[in-house]
Amino acid sequence: MSLPKLSVIIVNYNGLPFLRDCFNSLKNHLVGISYEIIVVDNDSKDESCNFIKTNFPEVKQIESKINLGFGKANNLGVQNASSETILLLNNDTILLDNLLPAIDTLYSKPENGIVAINMVDATKKYICAVGRFPSPLRLIKISFLNDLRKEFKVGHFDKIVYEADWVSGSFMLMRTADYKAVNGFDSDYFMYVEDVDLCKKMKNLGKNCIFQSNLSYIHFVGFNQSREINLIKGYKLYSEKHFSYLNSILAKICLKINYVYKKNFKNIR
Repeated sequence: MSLPKLSVIIVNYNGLPFLRDCFNSLKNHLVGISYEIIVVDNDSKDESCNFIKTNFPEVKQIESKINLGFGKANNLGVQNASSETILLLNNDTILLDNLLPAIDTLYSKPENGIVAINMVDATKKYICAVGRFPSPLRLIKISFLNDLRKEFKVGHFDKIVYEADWVSGSFMLMRTADYKAVNGFDSDYFMYVEDVDLCKKMKNLGKNCIFQSNLSYIHFVGFNQSREINLIKGYKLYSEKHFSYLNSILAKICLKINYVYKKNFKNIR
């Protein structure tokens, strides 16, 4: 198979501590692949931009004067990509395996829209980063649980390659044409749930999300109250875009209750 050139899109905001390891892992695990790296900087206040210019001058930088958010910044990166294949990658990641098999999987079937690989933490422990699409009933049901996203996740599988409804936006490999066909990330989402929305739009296009479990990357993911609140906001927006009017209203009422609880009462014992 003739390998397409790959554009790696990385959105950065104050990610200086992670950049060297991220870039070096790309160099080590994209052997045999012609690629470019495009970093969209969301108005970082650290020395990220200068660090890249000095240490990785081959990296193309787009320096925004404002924080565009995750989705809009990725869209800007893809607009400047020159390849027929793109990898959307978080800045706080380290690849652990060569990505040739993932590219082979992507192009093995025309209906394969997005390929993701196994996410692990710094100790190499598995992190579930695939799941089911939110439905009105599921969203209402889990509005009162501690971890909103957990209910939509799916567990371990015994197959190497399988379909999932959605995969994490921290690693998404896809054809540039497919990304553009669904107009990329919806810029109405500032951060969180835009990856679920993108996968839903791909599914509506007839494209599947594929999870390849024999390849891995480290993601230094964190979880805090601010992230939980943004997840609630993201799911409210998702319900507006993908549910009926009545189901959207019901889901948003339950999510509003969840929001008030998380903001005011979660830390009370």
